[in-house]
Amino acid sequence: MIVVKIEGKETIERALKTLKRKFDKQGIVKELRKRKTYQKPSEKKREEVRKAIRRDEWIRAHEND
Repeated sequence: MIVVKIEGKETIERALKTLKRKFDKQGIVKELRKRKTYQKPSEKKREEVRKAIRRDEWIRAHEND
């Protein structure tokens, strides 16, 4: 459970910004989007392979930098 304490003269906008940052750090929104639809195990594996290929291509492209 994420808790944001408002101390002193902190504004609501600042508290919302802190809350959003905590959500992003924990990956809650990303997880909710992922769970929104069912993904077959074969699709998950295919996506992981694609990510690995992209990662390797990026590393190779930036090796000489």
